[in-house]
Amino acid sequence: MSTSLANPGVGLAVLCTVMVVCAAVVYRFTRLGSPLVVPAAAIRGAAQLAAVSLILAAALAQLWSSILVLVVMFAAAVGTSARRARAGRSALWLALSLAAGVGIVLPLMLVSGVVPLEGVALVPVGGIVLGGAMTATSLAARRGLDAVEQRWGEVEAGLSLGLSVRDARLEVVRSAASDALLPGLDQTRTVGLVTLPGAFVGVLLASGSAVQAGAVQILVLVGLLLAQTCAVAVTIELVAREAVRRPREHAVPT
Repeated sequence: MSTSLANPGVGLAVLCTVMVVCAAVVYRFTRLGSPLVVPAAAIRGAAQLAAVSLILAAALAQLWSSILVLVVMFAAAVGTSARRARAGRSALWLALSLAAGVGIVLPLMLVSGVVPLEGVALVPVGGIVLGGAMTATSLAARRGLDAVEQRWGEVEAGLSLGLSVRDARLEVVRSAASDALLPGLDQTRTVGLVTLPGAFVGVLLASGSAVQAGAVQILVLVGLLLAQTCAVAVTIELVAREAVRRPREHAVPT
């Protein structure tokens, strides 16, 4: 079975342009924001994908260059999580959260032999796992820090009862930050019923085998659950210990 989807050409360009224009019109008439937001995002995305496609075509041929690509992706993920957390330079500690998630999942996949030590497999799978860990880390850090600011009275109450700074902050951080795991859990619970994720669709179109597509997708989903769980756990600890903190956050008495 051979399936062709979204081949580069005039048809694809026209279709994408029409969809971007339609989105811009909706933005304009519903006052969601500037109508240029969608076109700007689409142009940026197209340019980035074009550049990445050219780079990956050369990089995936060698293992060392594939690992270099993953390192660059990791650095970009750290920067994104740090920016979304709004915690200043302290947010760079979130690199530990991402390293915890990816550093556990990828070695397990490689050692088991399920994912071959080849660039063509390592980069796509690693990118998916890293992206999921980044999203969970960003949400956990932001919500955890927001909880500390909004529920500062509870933190002070814990301190007055003799709790350490870490334990007092942990009481309010844990429940808020753990919500970052919900999107991944919902995606796993509803896969095949509500959505068909990208890994499933990609393998299905490439191989035509629904069984193989399902196997790859469950591998990705379970790997994401582990990576996100580890990343969020480390993030919660970093926020509780004030390694990651807001610049203007309430000062804790010493």
